[in-house]
Amino acid sequence: MGSLLQILLALFISVIGALYLLGSFRRRRAGEPPLDKGPIPWFGHVLEFRKDTAKFLQRMKEKHGDIFTVQLGGFYFHFITDPLSFGSVVKEARTKLDFTKFAQLLVARVFGYNSLETEHKVLQASSTKHLMGDGLVVMTQAMMYNLQNLMLHSVGSGDDKQWQETGLFTFSYNIVFRAGYLALFGNESVKSTGTLEKAKEIDRQHSDELFKEFRKYDQLFPNLAYGVLGPSEKMEAERLKRLFWSTLSVKKMRSRDNISGWVSDQQQVRDERGMQEFMQDRFIFLLLWASQGNTGPAAFWLFLYLMKHPDAMNAVKKEVEEILRETGQEVKRDGPLIDLTRDMLLKTPILDSAVEETLRLTAAPVLTRAVMQDMTINMASGQEYKIRKGDRVAIFPYIAVQVDPEVYPDPYTFKYDRFLTPDGNKKTNFYKGGKKLKYYNMPWGAGTTMCPGRFFATNELKQFVFLMLSYFDFELKNPNEEIPGIDIRRWGFGSMQPTKDVQFRYRLRF
Repeated sequence: MGSLLQILLALFISVIGALYLLGSFRRRRAGEPPLDKGPIPWFGHVLEFRKDTAKFLQRMKEKHGDIFTVQLGGFYFHFITDPLSFGSVVKEARTKLDFTKFAQLLVARVFGYNSLETEHKVLQASSTKHLMGDGLVVMTQAMMYNLQNLMLHSVGSGDDKQWQETGLFTFSYNIVFRAGYLALFGNESVKSTGTLEKAKEIDRQHSDELFKEFRKYDQLFPNLAYGVLGPSEKMEAERLKRLFWSTLSVKKMRSRDNISGWVSDQQQVRDERGMQEFMQDRFIFLLLWASQGNTGPAAFWLFLYLMKHPDAMNAVKKEVEEILRETGQEVKRDGPLIDLTRDMLLKTPILDSAVEETLRLTAAPVLTRAVMQDMTINMASGQEYKIRKGDRVAIFPYIAVQVDPEVYPDPYTFKYDRFLTPDGNKKTNFYKGGKKLKYYNMPWGAGTTMCPGRFFATNELKQFVFLMLSYFDFELKNPNEEIPGIDIRRWGFGSMQPTKDVQFRYRLRF
């Protein structure tokens, strides 16, 4: 009898301990944000959050206000939904709010990569050198070379004079992904093929095959990131990881021409730090996804919005034609292919506004920081909230500001000139509660964790649009078809994707 009592007592203590570890006994302390733990111990609200992040956070905002705490899969997240208060997160020192801890866990799960201690600094330094300023000149030229190879290799041959019909999402994602991949990770070596034309042909074939496999992985990505893949999906994800680790291996990269400094510099740093080659292979796969996982979908949305809004298309087309005239370039039969430089792409305020409006409507990252010590969050209202070490602080700009009707009247309507002033310059004055917003559109994140490749990515989008408008005839198969909805399974991972593709047809003009 005594033994049974001891066993039951031990079991009771274990259950109580487990519930404590699961956060079941957490209570809101004085000065902390409103606490909403959810219906399931440890899991909290994760099922509702995962089902539709935007809808869930909107419900929590309406229930609790500008800051609240929810339990998601064992962690307590403090969401800030007042854009006037974003600076308290974006500007906070890494000793208090750190992005890297959260990022390290994610890349280990999704890519099998164990980060360097100084990962963020290494990536930032390389990106500043090669994807901004003078380095961007080189990368823009590399992107142009590869776009020409993929899109214009049959110009003048008559091979593509017939209408080609396909999905606009598939087409846009395919072209922008492949050109970006080749620009960053290099081309087939001319030495190994014998001729430049043969090397270009292999680039076209190889990059297309790679894109098809990448799309399979990309479709698994949200569930992989959340750790909710089924058994067959896990097997497929592991197969695809091994495929990319092999295809993008350091060994194979050494045989390619024109590898960007952005890739080679980071590889060199890891060599010097003694990182094993198999881990470097995994890092290169991470770079591929980080650089090319969002620009293709963004290109789709941009081009679709232009096609669905003739006023926007005409304004952008007029700007494109003016830029070509100013630089003495002309699109004509048997003439040289147009060459878009970084400097030319700096003179497109209308296209820039269309790009920013597209990203406002379709880019939806969740910006997350780990709380490194007990601290206080200062809200714009003057209120202060205490948060605990080990928690997370998060911002979801999409609902907090990007589709807020007070900031953007008629927020779900595409207005290509929304980010233009009456005199045609970039508009930066947007207001909430009568106060000017510093963080009014955040598709790239903000602060020290802002996407370092944003200028290169923007140029990719603009070059794609330039070439489509200059060289192709195109039309939607069904002009009256509505713009598809956003696939809500991808909330939080950058550029959103459509619930379905939109059929269109295109052909070279000559």
